[in-house]
Parts: sequence; C-alpha cells; structure tokens
Amino acid sequence: MSELSEIVDSLENRISKLLHRHEKLKQSNLKLEEELDRLKVEQGQFQSEIDELREKCSSLKLANSMLGSDQYKRETKLKINALVREIDLCITQLSE
Repeated sequence: MSELSEIVDSLENRISKLLHRHEKLKQSNLKLEEELDRLKVEQGQFQSEIDELREKCSSLKLANSMLGSDQYKRETKLKINALVREIDLCITQLSE
C-alpha cells in the first residue's frame, strides 16, 4: 500500500512540476509575443523612414541635375519630357 502511496505522491509531484513549467512557458510566450508586436511596429516605422529617405534622395538627385550636374542629365531630360507630355495632354483635354 505504501508503494501505491509513493507512486501517487510521485505523480502529484511530477504534475505539479509540469504545471509550474507550463505556467513559466506561457509567461515566456506572452513576453515573446509582446516583443514581436513591438518589433513589428518598429519595423514599420523604419520602413516608413526608409521610404521617406528614398523620396528625399530622389528629389535631391532631381534638384542636383536641374542645377547643371552632368551626372543626372539623362534622368532630368526624361522627367522634363514626361512633364511636357502631361502638360500637352492637359491642354488637349482643356481645348476639347
């Protein structure tokens, strides 16, 4: 009978340890999920900043080319031609 009691006590002890470990893992998982959410928000902010900086870089390249830099003349000519085509299209639509 004492063996049965010892087995039951051992099982209770193991179950208690498993429940404690399960609780720790749940808390750890919750912390990791919170950190993941925080990192996702941070990544979104960084991506927005990257997009903004790329746009500024493009604007600076265009401004530099318009100031007479030989490096971006081709891009400037293409941009000017595109703008002229848009203006011609607008004039055509207005005259109809």
